[in-house]
Amino acid sequence: DFLPPYSYREADYENTRIGPRWPDHIFGTDKLGRDVFSRVWWGTRVSLTVAVVGSLTALVIGVTYGAISGYLGGRIDNLMMRFVDVMYGFPTLLFIILIMVVLPSETAIQGMINIFIAIGVVGWMGMARLVRGQFLSLREKEFVLAARMVGAGPARIISRHLLPNSLGPAIVSLTLGIPSLILTEAVLSFIGLGVPPPYPSWGQMVSEGWRGLRATPHLTVFPGLAISLTMLAFNFLGDGLRDALDPTMRGTALVRAARRKKRRARRAARRAAAKAA
Repeated sequence: DFLPPYSYREADYENTRIGPRWPDHIFGTDKLGRDVFSRVWWGTRVSLTVAVVGSLTALVIGVTYGAISGYLGGRIDNLMMRFVDVMYGFPTLLFIILIMVVLPSETAIQGMINIFIAIGVVGWMGMARLVRGQFLSLREKEFVLAARMVGAGPARIISRHLLPNSLGPAIVSLTLGIPSLILTEAVLSFIGLGVPPPYPSWGQMVSEGWRGLRATPHLTVFPGLAISLTMLAFNFLGDGLRDALDPTMRGTALVRAARRKKRRARRAARRAAAKAA
């Protein structure tokens, strides 16, 4: 049973700072006797919710902005992209920290909503550029020109022709961006600007445990391991989606698979020839 056996705030003052111990505290306990495994599990909600919802917020804003800019083109496109360039001039992490300092966060829900807002404000720019580039390359294609010839309006062309053909790269970019958002949330929690205690998050747990790293390494190692493994998993997921949705990458993957198949066939033929000899 890998569900959290304890509440994230349940304390056992007789067993504080103990190392991993089976079966009651498999990740050990912290300075208040709270079960580290349970807190890592509860912290998963914060980190994954922030990463996924923050990415979806950036996706909605970026796709909308990039679609308008790419479809209209001309001076409007130039003006909108100059605004993106100005936004890129601000350091992303410092901008997020500024937003988090300004917005109040007295509860865990408020803290997560503030992180959603901060990520949405600064995370849409790369998505907007990507979608804008897709729209610029697609709007002069034959199927779009044919739709214009039969009287299709801008809304129909965008929703039926341009947007579906642009979502593949956008979804891949969204998935590959989730690990960086997990790390951003961990950094904000580490410096005390994330979800307020006692609700746990991985970055907050690393912040609480790093000062006693030599004496109680489990307080830092297990939350850090959760961050690393989750980032690695989403990177693998993004690579897989890129291979599946990107035609150029899909062709490369098929070529590699064909080469592996040929190598296996040659090895099998050599083994058969050796047995026959």
